[in-house]
Amino acid sequence: MKWRYGKQDWKTLERGQENCYLMTNGLGGFSSLTVTGSAARNDHAFLMACTKAPNNRYNVIHRLAEKLDIGNETYILSSQEFADGTREEGYRYQTGFSYEDTPVWQYLVNGVEIAKEAAIKQKENTAAVCYRIKNRSRSAVSLTVTPFYQFAPKGEEPAQENRVMYTEGCVESGGMKLYYRTDGCDTEMPETEEAYYYSYDVCDGRRSTGRAKACHRITMTVESGCENILSVVFSTEDKYVKGNNTAGQIKSVRDLAESVIDELKKTRRELEVTAGLEDETARCLVKSAHQFVSRRESTGGETILAGFPFFEDWGRDTMIALPGICLSTKRYEDAVSILRTFARYEKNGLMPNLFPEGKSEPMYNTVDAALLFINCVWLYYKASGDLAFAGEMYPVMERIIEYYMRGTDYDIRMDDDGLITAGSGLDQVTWMDVRVGEILPTPRHGKPVEINAYWYNALRIMGECARLLPDKCADGKNADEYDAAAERTRRSFEEKFWMEEHHCLKDVVSGTKADSQIRCNQVWAVSMPFTMLEPDKERMVVDTVFEKLYTPYGLRTLEPADPEFKPVYGGKVLDRDLAYHQGTVWVYPLGAYYLAYLKVNGYSESAKTYVRSQLEALYGALREGCIGQLPEIYDGAEPVMSKGCFAQAWSVGELLRVYEALERTAGRKQHGFCSSIS
Repeated sequence: MKWRYGKQDWKTLERGQENCYLMTNGLGGFSSLTVTGSAARNDHAFLMACTKAPNNRYNVIHRLAEKLDIGNETYILSSQEFADGTREEGYRYQTGFSYEDTPVWQYLVNGVEIAKEAAIKQKENTAAVCYRIKNRSRSAVSLTVTPFYQFAPKGEEPAQENRVMYTEGCVESGGMKLYYRTDGCDTEMPETEEAYYYSYDVCDGRRSTGRAKACHRITMTVESGCENILSVVFSTEDKYVKGNNTAGQIKSVRDLAESVIDELKKTRRELEVTAGLEDETARCLVKSAHQFVSRRESTGGETILAGFPFFEDWGRDTMIALPGICLSTKRYEDAVSILRTFARYEKNGLMPNLFPEGKSEPMYNTVDAALLFINCVWLYYKASGDLAFAGEMYPVMERIIEYYMRGTDYDIRMDDDGLITAGSGLDQVTWMDVRVGEILPTPRHGKPVEINAYWYNALRIMGECARLLPDKCADGKNADEYDAAAERTRRSFEEKFWMEEHHCLKDVVSGTKADSQIRCNQVWAVSMPFTMLEPDKERMVVDTVFEKLYTPYGLRTLEPADPEFKPVYGGKVLDRDLAYHQGTVWVYPLGAYYLAYLKVNGYSESAKTYVRSQLEALYGALREGCIGQLPEIYDGAEPVMSKGCFAQAWSVGELLRVYEALERTAGRKQHGFCSSIS
């Protein structure tokens, strides 16, 4: 899917900063600027390098300033807001922007056409940019590109005392070096500092300004009636330095830059082929999914980054995102690598919510990640047929169940009724995990609905695995014991969660007013592979969720009629946190809703047609914000502009699962979906 934008999309600089592109390198590094080439956030960067995958990230090249000289006239091509209120307004000369596999900007100035294309190399902190200059004017023209550097940890202000020092082919600051090659004329210049205004950080109460420095400029002159290409390659590795080239048989900077661009395009097209999905939007999401998969140096395996530009890899997010990011795309090796990593870090039946960095220990404050780990192993087996891997994971899965039954950290334990209770005090153990000082805006201590849906699902999976792997359960529970535990959970769940007057499920069983709040968490009690409710009640849950919580871009976290509903997400941290789960629209539960809708309608062709028609709204979501990506959240009242992370892994993954179900699901049992009575 090729996304095209024109001058109508940047009538003003503000409009031109509404949308951005994203390219990632599989190490945690990325490149992201707006469609007009500006940095509208402190996390925007032409090259955000990662020195230790995936979280030690440095904003190295913040932006590229560009100007064109035609005769005695100078035209600024770059766009940027500055802290003193001034602006560069190069968008006035910009005629187009497109993004499919790489971002391409187009400019036209008095008979001179310029097409700029950039790419980032996989598994390296390397970025390339090519400017194709076609001079149809009567004068010689000169294009000058000035990189502005930060060399600062992601999200932090560069140290004022850090100078940016130039030597030919290398820029250094704060002990960090960036190498580059170019076929333009590279000239040292006095250190120059710019101060920026970040309009998209201001609206979220984040740091509003930032700085970057330049110490050299790169120029290419093109005579009248001629064409040429200005190429620049930047890298934290010195192998691309002139005279030290070990990158194959590449002989010129242009060949090197174009190889980076071509390699990225080839990689992304291969992802589409491997996934084998037919729908155009689904193929776009397959490539978007790839951007979240990253190496994790501390574990030596793959991981899934929760979201760009803010988040790292979290256990809960990974387990929710993995089925779509890896299984719907047929990236089975990545799925195995990720699950093996989590299996190694299982502790007291829990999975890490945050992995270790340096000498720090993993954090295990999540009740859902371990149960979803069992679900991921099952879905992997159903997708790949790899029973041996399920056998490898079986002992870990057994430990999870045993610890949940007898009790583990964070007050996670099975109660006498067979249901899981979790959390106390200021614990934050479900995905609605905001804490503001001593306040939990959405306290869910007790028996959360989705946790018990995951628990029942895990028990049923263990029963199935015990039957498939009888040699693995010789010293543990057998299939009948797991089935009996599941049946007890099912009876208690229906008795304690069902609200007949509302035709839906309680959000939590805690004895507080939070119990009867209508939230989106109940949808997972219908969408999981194994579920507990009678078919008519499942249908009522789906209909109630649609009536009270559904929007085309996601599900509201709280119904608008609730007194605690917050219609807008934004402002200072406190304001954002208080609204985060109090009505704010989240994209990722939409996947579970559509899967639940298809299920209760028997995956009929009419149901599939209906879901496809509703999914058409995603085209607008994919075009807005981060191009080709799905965001984290929207406002609860009017979900018209993406907020939070502009690219969120579980949003992409869960919607990919819907497209996969539309194309590949022939029936319920064939694909592992069962209710309590099937």
